[in-house]
Amino acid sequence: MAGADKGLQTFNGQRLIDHALQRLTPQVAITAINANRHLPIYQALDVAVWPDKNSNFEGPLAGFLVGLENAATPYVLTVPCDTPFFPMDLAQRLATALHAKSADMAMVSAPSPAEPHILRKQPTFCLMHTRLQTSLKDFLAKGGRKIADWASQHTTVLVPFDWPHDALDAFSNLNTPEELQALAQSRVKRV
Repeated sequence: MAGADKGLQTFNGQRLIDHALQRLTPQVAITAINANRHLPIYQALDVAVWPDKNSNFEGPLAGFLVGLENAATPYVLTVPCDTPFFPMDLAQRLATALHAKSADMAMVSAPSPAEPHILRKQPTFCLMHTRLQTSLKDFLAKGGRKIADWASQHTTVLVPFDWPHDALDAFSNLNTPEELQALAQSRVKRV
C-alpha cells in the first residue's frame, strides 16, 4: 500500500480493519488488534490493541507472539486485516481440524480465483495453542521470520477451504490500491 497503514484503507465504504472485526468478532471470545502505528485510531475501536514488543520489524510472527503472550484463552486465532471476505465459519473449521488431529496449530489452505484447483497455504490464518509461545520466542530470537518454517516444527494441520460454498476470493489479500479496486469490481460483477 505504498507505506500506508493497510488496516485503515477503505474498501467498499469501510476500513479494512472494520471488515476484519465484523467477520472475526462473532467467531471468537476475545478480539484484539496487533498494530504498531496509528494506535489511537485502533484503540478507538474498543478492542485491545497490542503492539509488537520490539521495533525490529519481525513480520507477522511478532504479532503471533504478542497474541500468544496476551491470550486469556488456550488458543489464538490470527487473521490479517487485508482479507475482507474470510469465511464466517473460519474459527469453527480450524478448531474442528485442530482437535480432530490433536495438532498444535491449524492453518488455512485455499484456492485463489487465478488458480481455483490449487490449494495454497494461507499461513496468516492460523489457530494455535498458547503453549507454542516459548517455541516462537526462540524461533524469532534465532532470526526466523517465516510462518511456514516455524509451523513446520510443530504438528500443523492444513484445513482446506474448498467446499462448494467457499468463495474463491475468500482469502484474497489486498496489497495495493489497485488490488482493492479490482476485488471490489469483481464482487460487484457477481452480484
